Amino acid sequence: MQITIQSIIPEYFTPNSSEVWSKNFEFQPNSKYLVKAVSGSGKSSLFNFIYGLNNRFSGTILFNNTAIASLAESDWTTIRKEKISIVFQGLRLFPELTALENIQLKNVLTHHKSETDILKMMSQLDVDQLANKKAETLSYGQQQRVAIVRALCQPFKVLLLDEPFSHIDQAQITNAIKLVNQEVENNKATLIIASLGDTYNINYTKTLLL
Repeated sequence: MQITIQSIIPEYFTPNSSEVWSKNFEFQPNSKYLVKAVSGSGKSSLFNFIYGLNNRFSGTILFNNTAIASLAESDWTTIRKEKISIVFQGLRLFPELTALENIQLKNVLTHHKSETDILKMMSQLDVDQLANKKAETLSYGQQQRVAIVRALCQPFKVLLLDEPFSHIDQAQITNAIKLVNQEVENNKATLIIASLGDTYNINYTKTLLL
């Protein structure tokens, strides 16, 4: 899925000059992008625009050749289930549910992964032993790893990761990147990572300074 950005500007703040705001560019299929930004420059806003959670911007975003402003809520439901997956900066886990239950919330819609697959992915990120623990009892770094697995348990053509590794140690970052790259390749998808500065040793198609 190609995402075309045409001169978008948030309505609720005046962004600094960047390679994103007010510019025209594309996120090409089967490619990897880093959106590098300082805190408060709008990277989460950009991801929310693309994910359809915030339409307070001028300019145009197109999925393939369709302007997202024309999409109905039913279209977005399908897109979020089958085309775009995301790890929010705030994670959005349900604290009263277990780690496995949080992951299955996505997976139950498409049966994209078996429970065996899910537990294997959790094991790769060293959170399999926490499967039956409530999310609210986990550290933030553990919650980040659970959120990463959840995002990978659905079909996707675009994977958005908003500061996904900020509370994870280097060894686990390496494991997480390996898993993410593997699933991005399996889905023949585009990867877009927002970061305050780290590049995570990923071979990006392009880096955009926000």
